[in-house]
Amino acid sequence: MLSCEQATRLTSERQERSLTLRENTELKMHLMICSGCREFGRQMDALRSLIRRQPFGNPPDKSDKDD
Repeated sequence: MLSCEQATRLTSERQERSLTLRENTELKMHLMICSGCREFGRQMDALRSLIRRQPFGNPPDKSDKDD
């Protein structure tokens, strides 16, 4: 059984690469019993979604700043 440290590492790594069958199976088993790691996964998915919506190359609008 994976530790929470190993599970969070794999959760992060799956954003960048495909997990092996063994890694994926062990992670799924861990997530079935660990609500903290499931929540970490949801947070990672939310961050990834926000980053994908960020328009890169466009600086923030400075008109909202009080000078």
